[in-house]
Amino acid sequence: MNVSNSITPAKGEKLTDKQPKSQWTDVDWDVVKRHVNRLQTRIAKAVKQGMWNLVKRLRYLLTNSHYAKLLAVKRVTQNRGKRTAGMDGAKWTTPNSKMNAALKLSDKKYKAKPLRRVYISKPGTDKKRPLGIPTMHDRAMQAL
Repeated sequence: MNVSNSITPAKGEKLTDKQPKSQWTDVDWDVVKRHVNRLQTRIAKAVKQGMWNLVKRLRYLLTNSHYAKLLAVKRVTQNRGKRTAGMDGAKWTTPNSKMNAALKLSDKKYKAKPLRRVYISKPGTDKKRPLGIPTMHDRAMQAL
């Protein structure tokens, strides 16, 4: 039997045919990190050599890569601010919501949503300073 644990679809199968929850839990993160790291290394080498057309093409490949989107969502959902919702109130806590978020990440007509403004105390004084909290989608786009 030829069974694959990869997140890439088999021939004739769409990526969205499987349940998003099982897709997120089946991701081989070492492969994802290696793929994204390889693209980033190629971009750095192209910049160093001054090959700007290649940089542009590789940057497009990276930002539209499914692996890069998965890694961006993983970084956003595993940092300290993962429990803090933005203006839209959305938190990506379940594997299903994480996979759906990765599938919906796209820079086509992307416009950042307004920040949620929170005032936090300054250490040592009674004064407060403003803190802007972006939505989860905006954080993932920035990580991408």
